[in-house]
Amino acid sequence: MSWGLYATVLVPLVAVTASVIWSARVARAVTVMAGFVSLGLAIALAHSVAHGHALRAAGGWLALDALGAVFLLATGLLYAVAALFSVGYLNAGTPAADGFARRYHALLNLFAWTMLLVPLASDFGTLWVAVELTTIVSALLVAIDRTDAALEASWKYVLIASSGLGIALLAIIVVYATGTHALGSAYIPRFTRVIAHAHGFSADAVRLAFVLALVGFGTKVGFVPMHAWLPDAHSEAPAPVSALLSGSLLAGALYAILRFFEVAAAAGERSFAEHVLIVFGVISLLAASLFVLRQRSYKRLLAYSSIEHMGVIAIGVGFGAPLAVAGALLHVLTHASAKALAFFGAGSLLRGYDSKEIDDVRGAGTAMPWTGPLFLAAALALCGLPLSGVFRSEFQIVAGGFAHAQYVGVALLLVFVNIAFFGIVWHAGRMVLTPVSRTRPRGEHSVWLVAAMLCCLVVVVGLGVHVPGDLAALLRSAGRGLEVPR
Repeated sequence: MSWGLYATVLVPLVAVTASVIWSARVARAVTVMAGFVSLGLAIALAHSVAHGHALRAAGGWLALDALGAVFLLATGLLYAVAALFSVGYLNAGTPAADGFARRYHALLNLFAWTMLLVPLASDFGTLWVAVELTTIVSALLVAIDRTDAALEASWKYVLIASSGLGIALLAIIVVYATGTHALGSAYIPRFTRVIAHAHGFSADAVRLAFVLALVGFGTKVGFVPMHAWLPDAHSEAPAPVSALLSGSLLAGALYAILRFFEVAAAAGERSFAEHVLIVFGVISLLAASLFVLRQRSYKRLLAYSSIEHMGVIAIGVGFGAPLAVAGALLHVLTHASAKALAFFGAGSLLRGYDSKEIDDVRGAGTAMPWTGPLFLAAALALCGLPLSGVFRSEFQIVAGGFAHAQYVGVALLLVFVNIAFFGIVWHAGRMVLTPVSRTRPRGEHSVWLVAAMLCCLVVVVGLGVHVPGDLAALLRSAGRGLEVPR
C-alpha cells in the first residue's frame, strides 16, 4: 500500500495543474474528483495501518502510522466536502468570476496538498516545513477576496503564525541537539528513531523542547493566548476555506505537538507534558467559552468554538487514560465533520442574507428550509448533543478523566463546555427559529451547498451512532504512544 502515499501526494498537485491550465468548469470538476479520490486514499491507508503497521515510501521521507492516519482522515474528509461545497459557493459565468474561480481552486488544491503532507512527514524537519507551507498557502486563501478586512486578517495571520513557527523550529533544534549524545553528531530526526532513543535524552532539554513546541505549534492550533489571528482569519476566509482551517489546519498543528508529546513520554517526562497540555487546554476552553457568549458575527462565533474544541482535545490527551486519549483522537474527526457542517451553513447563510452579523439573520429555518435546520443541527452537534459524534468523543474524554481521578480537570471541562453550549445554542436559535420577514425570499442558493452539508451531517450522526471496527482499532493503535501504559 506504499503506492498510496505517492498517490496522496500527487493527486492534489495534478488538480492544481489542471486548475491553472484549463477553464473554471474543468477546475471545479477536477477539484471535486481530487477531493474524493484523496478521501478514498486516506480511508484505504488508514485501514492498512489500523493495527500498527506503518507504511513508508520515498526512501523513508514519507511515512504513515496510526496517529498520522487519524489526521489524514480528517483532512481527506474536509478536502472532499469543501470541494463539493465550492461548486455552488462560487459565482461563475463572467470572465472575472471564472478567473477568480480558477485561482481559488488552484489554491484550494495546493492548500489540501500541504495539509495532506503534514501527517505523511516522517521526521521533525519535514513536518515543520509542511506546517510552514500550510501557513503560506492558507494566508493567500484568507486574503483571496482582497477586501481590506481580509488583507488585514491575512497579514496578522502570517505575522503571528510565522513567529510561532520560529519558536517551533527552536524546539526541533533543542530535540536534535540533545539527541546527538545518543544518535551521533549528524542524523535525520525521524519520529521512530527519536522516540526509540528518547530515554537517553536530557530531561531538561526534553521539557524545554515540549514547552517551545506547545507555544510554537500552539500558535497555529489557536491555543490561548496565541490565538489572536484565528477569529479574524476564520471570519474573512471563504466558507470552505474556514472549514479546512478549523477542522484540518488547527488539527495538523496539534498533530505536531503530539509528536513532541510522544518524545516527552518516551523520555520519562509524561507527567510534565500532560500537565502543560491540560493547563493550555483549560485556559483555551475558558477564554473561548466566554468569547462565545458575546459574539456578534456568526463566523467569529464558530472560530471561537474551534479554539474551544482544540482545548477539549488537549485536555483529553492530558488526562492520559486510554479511553480519554481515544476520545480525543475521535474528537479530531467528529469536530472536523461538525465544524465543516457549521461553516458550510454559515457560508450558505452569507449567500442568502449577505451579512455575517447574527442580528441580521432571522427566520433562517423558514427562509432557507435546508440551510437553517442544518446550521442549527451543526450548532447542537458542536455543543455535544447526544447522537452526535462530538457527544461520543467528549463522553469518552470525561469518562477517561474520571477513570484516572482527574476530577478537577473534568469539572472545569464540563463547566466551560456548558457555558459554550448556552452561547452557541442561544445565537444559533435566534438566527434559525425567530420569525422571518415577509419580504425575505424563500429558497436555497445552490443544491451543491445542501449536498455538501448533508454529507457532513451523515458523518456527524454516523460517528455518534456507531464507530466502525476498523476506526476503533485505528484509534486504539494511534493512542498507544500517548496514553499511560496499562
